[in-house]
Amino acid sequence: MSRRSTLRGFAASASLMLVAVLPGAATAASAVPPPLPFVSQLDLSCYRTEGYKPPPTAVTLQHLNPVLAELPPETVKLGAREQLCVPVAKNGAIPPPGILDYARWVDLACYRIEGGARNVPLTLSQLNPVVQRLGIQDAPVTMLSPEQLCVPVAKNGELPPPEILSFVRHIDLECYALRVLGIPGRPFPLTLGHLNPVLADRPKTEVRVGNARQLCVPVAKRGDEIPREVLGTVRWLDLAKYDVATGPSVIGPVTLKLTHLNPVLAHLPGEEVILTEPAQLGLPVAKNGRIPPRD
Repeated sequence: MSRRSTLRGFAASASLMLVAVLPGAATAASAVPPPLPFVSQLDLSCYRTEGYKPPPTAVTLQHLNPVLAELPPETVKLGAREQLCVPVAKNGAIPPPGILDYARWVDLACYRIEGGARNVPLTLSQLNPVVQRLGIQDAPVTMLSPEQLCVPVAKNGELPPPEILSFVRHIDLECYALRVLGIPGRPFPLTLGHLNPVLADRPKTEVRVGNARQLCVPVAKRGDEIPREVLGTVRWLDLAKYDVATGPSVIGPVTLKLTHLNPVLAHLPGEEVILTEPAQLGLPVAKNGRIPPRD
């Protein structure tokens, strides 16, 4: 069988799985943020959180973004938690109302996973206006093997309003190692300020953004019933994770209690996490020139 035929078969399987994952395509809450306005304003500062491993848990993942829709489903096991990624603003540019209401509640715990190499060539372009103004060039990369699954959590029991919870609880990102082709870009400075209410009193952080290490792409976990309108936005949420350098003791330490929000992982126990300093910054990107729709 040819590779093209195989990919068509995978795409057909993916479509069937997505129908199963989204029975009836339930109606989402009103005022779900549109793709480009939301995705382009979501930046996540990722902190190291070594030391916790969840109970044995396997999940089956299906790619949501159109660029990767032909990749087959895969089943992975959650390993040790490695990061907590929290929403931030860059250089004082706060997302506008309606976008901020949602973005400030996107907290993702990232767990180690393993899987086969994909070796998908892609070109990444920046979507956030602050980074675009810095003149960051498009980057040719190769998407390699999966390294992390980042899933939505709440901090210290503080939940978003119900209509926002019905959106953020379906944001799952599978993070792949990257091979950056060509000459890496020069490091550039940013000032990060926390958006989530739990960390809003924390001081701003000066960072220097270095090389891209991972590409985090949207996936659905089998058994998750994603409302149609929510799917229309989260399927475009691609974040490139860049290494960052900071000054010492920029945040803490801060101790937090995490609880899972996605229904598929709701049975997992609460977790404690201690934040010290950010290790990476997730910036929104487009793949191969496929810009998310504006509405």
